[in-house]
Amino acid sequence: RVLSVPGLGLQQNKDTVFFRDGVRRIDFILSYLDDKDGEKKQERRREFEANLKKAGLELETEDKSDSDDLKTYFLKIHAPWEVLATYADVLKIKVPFKESDIPHGQDVPLEWLSRPFRLPEKVMRPQPDYFTSPFDKDKIDFFLIKNQDTFFPPSTRNRIVYYILSRCPYHKEDRKETDKKGIKRLLNNGTYTSAFPLHDCRYWERNTNEQCESERYHLYKNWARFLCFYKEQPLNLIRKYYGEKIGIYFAWLGFYTEMLFFAAVMGVICFTYGVLSYDDNLTSKEICDPSIGGSTVMCPLCDKKCSYWKLNSTCLSSWQSHLFDNEGTVFFAMFMGIWVTLFLEFWKRRQAQLEYEWDLVDFEEEQQQLQIRPEFETKCTDQRLNRITQEMEPYLPLPKKCGRFCLSGVTVLFWMLLIVACITGVIVYRLAVYAAFASIMKDSPTKKIHLVGSLITPQLATSVTASFINFIIIMILNFFYERVAIWITDMEIPKTHLEYENKLTMKMFLFQFVNYYSSCFYVAFFKGKFVGYPGNYTYMFGKYSRLRNEECDPGGCLIELTTQLVIVMTGKQVCGNIQEALLPLLRNWWCSRKARKDQYSRWEQDHDLQNFSQLGLFYEYLEMVIQFGFITLFVASFPLAPLLALCNNILEVRVDAWKFTTQFRRPVAAKAHNIGAWQEILNVVAILSVVTNAFIMAFTSDMIPRLVYLYAYHPGSEATMSGYINNSLSVYDISQIPLLSMPEEGAIPAWFNSSFITTCRYRDYRYPPGHQRQYSHTMQFWHILAAKLAFIIIMEHVVFVVKFFVAWLIPDVPSEVKARIKRERYLIQEYLHNYEVEKLKIQLSQSFIIEPKPGVCTATDMHDVLSECL
Repeated sequence: RVLSVPGLGLQQNKDTVFFRDGVRRIDFILSYLDDKDGEKKQERRREFEANLKKAGLELETEDKSDSDDLKTYFLKIHAPWEVLATYADVLKIKVPFKESDIPHGQDVPLEWLSRPFRLPEKVMRPQPDYFTSPFDKDKIDFFLIKNQDTFFPPSTRNRIVYYILSRCPYHKEDRKETDKKGIKRLLNNGTYTSAFPLHDCRYWERNTNEQCESERYHLYKNWARFLCFYKEQPLNLIRKYYGEKIGIYFAWLGFYTEMLFFAAVMGVICFTYGVLSYDDNLTSKEICDPSIGGSTVMCPLCDKKCSYWKLNSTCLSSWQSHLFDNEGTVFFAMFMGIWVTLFLEFWKRRQAQLEYEWDLVDFEEEQQQLQIRPEFETKCTDQRLNRITQEMEPYLPLPKKCGRFCLSGVTVLFWMLLIVACITGVIVYRLAVYAAFASIMKDSPTKKIHLVGSLITPQLATSVTASFINFIIIMILNFFYERVAIWITDMEIPKTHLEYENKLTMKMFLFQFVNYYSSCFYVAFFKGKFVGYPGNYTYMFGKYSRLRNEECDPGGCLIELTTQLVIVMTGKQVCGNIQEALLPLLRNWWCSRKARKDQYSRWEQDHDLQNFSQLGLFYEYLEMVIQFGFITLFVASFPLAPLLALCNNILEVRVDAWKFTTQFRRPVAAKAHNIGAWQEILNVVAILSVVTNAFIMAFTSDMIPRLVYLYAYHPGSEATMSGYINNSLSVYDISQIPLLSMPEEGAIPAWFNSSFITTCRYRDYRYPPGHQRQYSHTMQFWHILAAKLAFIIIMEHVVFVVKFFVAWLIPDVPSEVKARIKRERYLIQEYLHNYEVEKLKIQLSQSFIIEPKPGVCTATDMHDVLSECL
């Protein structure tokens, strides 16, 4: 508490969270600039602040002459006990009435192994466990109210004050202008420049006031520093300081990161198997063998500019492909399908445990109706009778709702088609530029670059440059669509904050899904599947466009999918971390310099921080769910993706913690008992991932054709892969190549002699020239297709059966939590019953203070009868 010391005054320590009297706590801060031509703003502020006082709030203004920039006024708001009690009753806020006597749980065996990863008990459990009940203003003596000033924690206080601010009008009493309501509109029209609750101290040092718990300091010391990356998160302290909504996000992010560890270990094992079996890869050996791959002449990959080429030029890519396209990849893909189920089911259990520990068991969606958006109340002028409450409430008529919904749907569809158009443009780039790279590299000028010259091929150059261009397009479209999605959702006028977030979540994820994954879907499922054969190639926009569909290397398209996935996924994570961590460092350094000044007040320090918007948490979820899609939908092509995600998330947890603790103003506390619509999105991605990985293994990988050859078409008695390359390449007569597809004279390499080389090879299963069914598919092609379809059906059914069995086997709510919930409900009812009985006894005692008349029952008799009946 700041005391008034004669001769010193109160201005020497402005780093305080109290009014000038040192008694009343600052629950909220509003800031504004006194514009020269801002008479309308001044009038709005006068009316708004007058109405705040009528609502019972207490205000105190800091003049601009006391601010650091000499321009900004700060309005400090305090909610007295009467206001807090009234609105806690309205919002049904749960408060303690008795300390819990239920033990936390039994000791875990070998608990000493986890001690290095644990935090101090006072940090993990900042307050005792209590039995709680919704606050009732008429039962004040029922609750554990030791001190009215500290009974409601700061997070609850700022939540109540913000509820008042968002609904307080700023029009005069004689004018009933319903749209002039709420702090959001005042912020939008510039009447106020910011509105935020205060942090309780500087993050690098404790508050000198003993009444302040310095929770921000403890969060920074034990959570936000990167050196704590191996420590558990203080979830209870996060929830106490920031509210349940932010607490549940960090709980989910931490649990997701822990589960990634097991997926990363299996991915590393799968990759290690590919490395160890490197020398046993007969397919790559045949490609690199000068007598086999060096003597195999391949047909041109594009018209005119591309020439004949030798198979051994793809030697390096075939070795690289084996690292990810091997027998272990099949088992890893099946493992990831089961891992996803385990992750989601165990998260449900963890979520149920948090709901119990954080008093969210009875937090139903109906309570969200108390959080009707002020924008809905303002824009919906129509009224109707609520059948439940029998009160008039605003609503949006069906014709208006349908019109807004149709406009929203058309806008979303337009932007999705725009993404498809951009991806089509990237495909056209790949087709057009491949010929250019082939023409440039025909004389091998890159071999002059000794370090990387031998690694550069037209296929690699095209794939890498197209992936980078695609990534740039993704980031640009993201920038525009974020604003479009918010505008569309605002236009729909959702009723509650929950409905608003769910609608925005679905729109943004649908867009991001198409934006980030469409290029990977193209490489995985379309590239090299509709090529045709020499003399009858398939063209993208018709034969006269000369844009021939892309072919896969003889080693398969999987390595290209790996390249695409690595560039997009890694690029997104690197850009996200730079944006989240490195750019704010300069701002943090400047604010730290200013914060060392003695007269730099607590509200000015927080004013200079970044505002945490209502959608701030939405973007954090979106980033992680997009990453979740990368490591599940296409993980068969890159087993190391979970490892990259794990490394990123270890950093992400601490970067997010650092941002919340040091870079953001303190957000208004909000409640949430789960991760909302993201849970359903994760379930859909989990189911879709089984299908995509099955198709990747069947159609993108060369696993099935190799197995069919090994067990059905190998010519020798011993099953080996020798001769597979020759078996998988068909033959075409060079003289039958159309003139429009024939290589130009300048493109033909010097080693090509048309007198001796009369045929070229291409990747397909077709009959050779001279056969009665020349250039039509062989029986082996149909056998391989049947094997691919059978593999997809078997893998999907096996994984789905295991998934549903695991989901059935693991209950969503642990039995221990169920028992605790029932026990707590029973005890709460018992305490409430005893309280009501004692209260009734006191009332009866007071009514029988006067000596009773003869024949009238005494108060003692009434007590006995009442107790027995109750």
